[in-house]
Amino acid sequence: MNEFLQNMTPYQAAGILFAVALVAHIVLGFIISQVAKHAGKTKNQLDDHLVKAISAPLKVLIWFGWLYFSISAFKDQITALTTVVEYIDITPIFIITWGVVRVISGVENYLVEADNSVNNDSVRLFTRLFKILVVVAILLGIAQHLGFSISSLLTFGGVGGIVMGFAAKDMLSNIFGGLMIQMDKPFSTGDWIRSSEFEGTVEKIGWRMTRIRTFSKNPVYIPNSIFASIPIETPSRMTNRRIKEVVGIRYDDIKQMPEIVADVESMLKTHKDIDKTQALRVYFNYFNASSIDFNIYAFTNTTGKGEYQKIKQEILLEVANIIDKHNAEIAFPTQTLHIQKTAES
Repeated sequence: MNEFLQNMTPYQAAGILFAVALVAHIVLGFIISQVAKHAGKTKNQLDDHLVKAISAPLKVLIWFGWLYFSISAFKDQITALTTVVEYIDITPIFIITWGVVRVISGVENYLVEADNSVNNDSVRLFTRLFKILVVVAILLGIAQHLGFSISSLLTFGGVGGIVMGFAAKDMLSNIFGGLMIQMDKPFSTGDWIRSSEFEGTVEKIGWRMTRIRTFSKNPVYIPNSIFASIPIETPSRMTNRRIKEVVGIRYDDIKQMPEIVADVESMLKTHKDIDKTQALRVYFNYFNASSIDFNIYAFTNTTGKGEYQKIKQEILLEVANIIDKHNAEIAFPTQTLHIQKTAES
């Protein structure tokens, strides 16, 4: 290539190289579009992500080649460009690194979008770590190419890491807290979580903090280290929703209590939306101030809140019908005043 360019003026060489780069860009674009069209017909979407990831770096490589050889054509006239050529020799490494990072991101997007059992938060975490490792490895290789001592850099990095560890203790604890969340998986993105201090839906688990959207639609940002010191409840992972109610009837209806309790229990045992494998109890339990109470304890098959509310409403109305069927009444707070007559003297 250099011998071919030496027989031309620098401007002619730059022009011819530009034309070659433009044609290569157009041809590459056509080839990539055809490959992408073929990939779009396949069931597996991984190839679509990979084609999209490598297209931009390949085009940038073409234009870097034009820039590199054009500068080389002018370096005999402008001596300063010789130094420029020496330094931009390593530019393809950065472009290739960028391409590798884009490929990793493409694989990440494929795994996140695919309908499989892979945890999306774990995918994001490990792909980020892999990107960091790739970039660090490339940077160390470039440093060695430029003449720096890798062992010295690693030693300095170790000492610097200790210093930074003390200086950024809270930040590191949050990062390790995020890693523990990914490993233990007490919750994932999209889960409904609850503690004594916050409640909402997890929107994002980051390196340093987790973003939760409360039910009032306000975002709450919680440092990851907090989750290591407080109990977290994850209601979205419940297997059943519980019905736990206390129903009171009048003291005048105490004779009907055994039949009412038996009918309510029978109704629950035959209800299609009650999980028969879970605990089911209906017992007369309390003598209250103005009522005699029995407990209802059962679990629904559904975990959806809307469906649960409908089932609970249906059951409570049926309980009211059972009480009415036995000519009893649901009690409400009352007071009875007894006036004692005294004999007149």
